[in-house]
Amino acid sequence: MQRTRARKLAATIDGLFRTQGDGFATVPVDHLDLGFDGIDGDRHGGMTRRSGGREPWYPRGTRMRNERQLSLLAADELAEAAAALDIPKIRPEWIGGNLLVGGIARLTWLPPRTLLMFAGGVTLRIDGDNGPCRSSGAAIAAHYPDRGDIELGFVKAAMHRRGLVAWVEKPGRITVGEAVEARIPEQWIYA
Repeated sequence: MQRTRARKLAATIDGLFRTQGDGFATVPVDHLDLGFDGIDGDRHGGMTRRSGGREPWYPRGTRMRNERQLSLLAADELAEAAAALDIPKIRPEWIGGNLLVGGIARLTWLPPRTLLMFAGGVTLRIDGDNGPCRSSGAAIAAHYPDRGDIELGFVKAAMHRRGLVAWVEKPGRITVGEAVEARIPEQWIYA
């Protein structure tokens, strides 16, 4: 059995975003007030959500725990996905991002159960990676209308670069520029 010891990584919040109304895209904000249900009024907020294509073991629409309250992204991974698509950029708000996290290499590879502990007292728990989808690809394609290959191409280009989903373990306010400590749990591979 292979084990990796628990460790801590320092990071910062380089951007914060939230939805307005029912739309998928987000807009920049200087802070987010988080409750146990995520961002109040945000499209992805709530203690529960309905299952979809990511949960084929449930009939679509089954009420379940919302482990996808927040979408976390990293600028370097967005730049890598954009380069793979041969486009100038992908902005976090185009694909429904809520937090742009800086200072952690390979953010998407942080394991489930990692805690993000904010200087102001908020704690987020990472559920896992956010698999890229065609909806995000379509949102990006809208910014490059001359490129018909982006909607499907994004899924491959952003694999293991699409960031993470998390839920609120300890609520409060987070702000742009705030320091964050990622507490990675001890890990092992079950063989």
